[in-house]
Amino acid sequence: MTPPAPASPAALAASAAAAARLSGLELLASGVLLVGFDDNIRYANPAAEHLLDNSARVLVRSHLSQLFINADELIKLCRQALAHQYTDLRQDLTLERLGREPLLVHSIVSAVGDDEVIVELRENVQQLKLDREERILDQSQVNKELIRNLAHEIKNPLGGIRGAAQLLELELPEAHLSALREYTQVIIKEADRLQTLVDRLLAPHRRPHIVGDVNIHEVCERVRSLMMAEFPNGLAIRRDYDASIPEFRGDKEQLIQTVLNITRNAAQALSSRIEAGDAELVMRTRVARQVTLAKVRYGLALDLHIIDNGPGISPQIRDRIFYPLVSGREGGSGLGLTLAQTFVQQHLGVIECESRPGLTDFRILLPLP
Repeated sequence: MTPPAPASPAALAASAAAAARLSGLELLASGVLLVGFDDNIRYANPAAEHLLDNSARVLVRSHLSQLFINADELIKLCRQALAHQYTDLRQDLTLERLGREPLLVHSIVSAVGDDEVIVELRENVQQLKLDREERILDQSQVNKELIRNLAHEIKNPLGGIRGAAQLLELELPEAHLSALREYTQVIIKEADRLQTLVDRLLAPHRRPHIVGDVNIHEVCERVRSLMMAEFPNGLAIRRDYDASIPEFRGDKEQLIQTVLNITRNAAQALSSRIEAGDAELVMRTRVARQVTLAKVRYGLALDLHIIDNGPGISPQIRDRIFYPLVSGREGGSGLGLTLAQTFVQQHLGVIECESRPGLTDFRILLPLP
């Protein structure tokens, strides 16, 4: 991509005139470009600056082909609009940029005279969400295969190691039994620990999916009582329920385990605030309408939020928190959120997370009847 050429006085004057004429677009949330007949940009509003990661000063010195590697489709839409073939042209585009993430946008191109078009670019949030969900599902499938294979590879020799340590312990000479038995017990205990870890990795794939009628508020209340017993002081758990949410078919025990894993992780992240006495967890339920989950459209969905006021998730692991054995806490197994994601996906739902210092929000979406 060639750098933009220096703007001529005439181009700068045209840009200034366009900016004055289009000042009403300054407050729009979607990016707006005024493009001339020669594909040069004459005006860019603040939202376009933010979307394209460039200042208006740079943008008005550029052509569309300098901004986007695959600008041909957008240029074609501009030419069609100038030819007055349509009142306005609407199309979803993937605009590729050199050295940056591609932009998924919904574009609206309209002619404003014989030599200019307005190009409105809106980030395609729904497409981004679908792509993210698809990546999560693909990664989850890869994780499942990896876990199964790894667990079986570990499980087979573990029995032999433990059995050999037990036989070795029986053959130890009496004179050194107490001193050497310590080492064989280390082998046996570590083999048992690994066996427990493997069993936990395989648990969601072994356990049958027991379906029945589920009231999500009974699930939340069960988890709340467990958490209050575990953290009796310094932690406030606030309920914000929508009582109109209907029962749905699901595995109640799996959902209790899912919510418990998330809330327990949150409480452990809140340890310093619990000591200070100002830790807070919020359980919020709502009904979401017209939701797409794993490429399937549902009229109604449960929208469950578990929110804490902790320090937030480290940026280094934020994109990997649902991967197995990834933990932000020293001594953590890194399995709680992996199991939670597996159980939610077995209910045809999705689990998302937004986090910043002072607020972490886990969101569970499940289809409702």
